[in-house]
Amino acid sequence: MGQVAGIIGLGIMGSAFSRNMMKNGVQVVGYDIDDGKLSGLAKEGLTRAGSPADVARQADVVVTSLPSPAAFHAVMTGENGLASSGKAGLVVADTCTLTVEDKQTAFDALAPHDVILLDCPVSGTGAQAANADLAILGSGDEAAFRKAKPILESFSRNAHYVGAFGNGSKTKYVANLLVAIHNVSAAEALVLGQKAGLDPATLLAVLQDGAGNSRMLEMRGPMMVANDYDSKVSATMITQDKDMGIIDAFIDGVGAPAPLFKATLDLYKAALSQGWENSDTASVCAVLENMAGMERD
Repeated sequence: MGQVAGIIGLGIMGSAFSRNMMKNGVQVVGYDIDDGKLSGLAKEGLTRAGSPADVARQADVVVTSLPSPAAFHAVMTGENGLASSGKAGLVVADTCTLTVEDKQTAFDALAPHDVILLDCPVSGTGAQAANADLAILGSGDEAAFRKAKPILESFSRNAHYVGAFGNGSKTKYVANLLVAIHNVSAAEALVLGQKAGLDPATLLAVLQDGAGNSRMLEMRGPMMVANDYDSKVSATMITQDKDMGIIDAFIDGVGAPAPLFKATLDLYKAALSQGWENSDTASVCAVLENMAGMERD
């Protein structure tokens, strides 16, 4: 491939991106404020950097995967951030789920430094990221996207170009609306079946073979059947809450009806209040079981 990839943010998603890039022969330079995460990946072949600016100086394309608006803006324009790198023509592909306004603010701040920001959120869970089973929703400068595409494809199933800057995020909101609904519908179906006396494992196998199957049923149904939401966390309820708020505001902003999505909001909030904040979002099943008066080991 020839290009050097930078990665900033080595959480569930970013660490998976890094491993798949390295698996596909990409030289990767990385940074995270958590030195433990950085050290672990350095043992697997990642080159350590001392700051976001240091990553930028060593890379042709930088991929960012960050947990919050504050972390995002600190990496883009904070002390030793990408804006201070002095790397003219740098392409940054941001994969975070944030508001379009946050991304546009960073785009405008980076432009005078000749740094091109692409809005490239991913559709998929942490479990999918581990297997490079992600769809990347790229938007922004098309020539910059073409430059970044080989690196993006090294940790994804497909890297789609969806148009002008911000379209990637808008597409992600639509995709995550479906994820939120399908996750709850999978839980609702399994709780109904259990309440009716059906064996959950048998029920899941039958549902996966039928017309009502979904990726969420396939991925999170086994967690729901096992009543285990902590051993293989692919997206936490805290992250889900952040994303749901962004999607909800987007829906209201465009004035679109979204009755099914709106109906899920209280269930996810209930999961937070019941102590599932660091558990997988499949734990919405436990919320419904509680509503149904069910108790499981």
